[in-house]
Amino acid sequence: MSGCNACPRRCGVDRTTAVGACGVGAAFRVARMALHAWEEPCISGKSGSGAIFFSGCPLKCVFCQNMEISRGCKGVDLTEDQLIAGMQRLIDAGAQNINLVSPTQYAPALARLLRRWKPPVPVVYNTGGYERLETLRQLEGLILSTLARLRRRLTALHRTMWSRWARRCWKCAARCRTGGTGTKCCPV
Repeated sequence: MSGCNACPRRCGVDRTTAVGACGVGAAFRVARMALHAWEEPCISGKSGSGAIFFSGCPLKCVFCQNMEISRGCKGVDLTEDQLIAGMQRLIDAGAQNINLVSPTQYAPALARLLRRWKPPVPVVYNTGGYERLETLRQLEGLILSTLARLRRRLTALHRTMWSRWARRCWKCAARCRTGGTGTKCCPV
């Protein structure tokens, strides 16, 4: 994955030797693979969606609900064959679909994988909505649905609130976000 341009940041990093703007290298980094019953009912169905939570993210939202995964890049590196085996295990467990969660940084590699291995269930591309049209075109005919979690436009008040929150170090911000109290370790 040399000269990465998968996301709109177009960092151009050779992800085989370094991490890109998304925080990950070329290997598939997966934080979790499991049946997920709490997506929209049309996605989860009766037995659950085969959710694969990918690590890293080019969006960098300060209010991300999956911060450990998106910025902390928690997870394990998988080869293409290991990822296919994991998808097959989800299908064997009853997954109604394969739900690729936060897959943007892996889209070109996923397109290659899905051309090689055709799952017997639909594939959902579950994204934050920060995509390049050229990247999405690589997935044409390979995914059934794109579930974009578009971030709403912030008003001036929200921008001020979020910018104050974002200036805190992560420990203080996490305490703030969860309603906790305690000594701040930064001056903001």
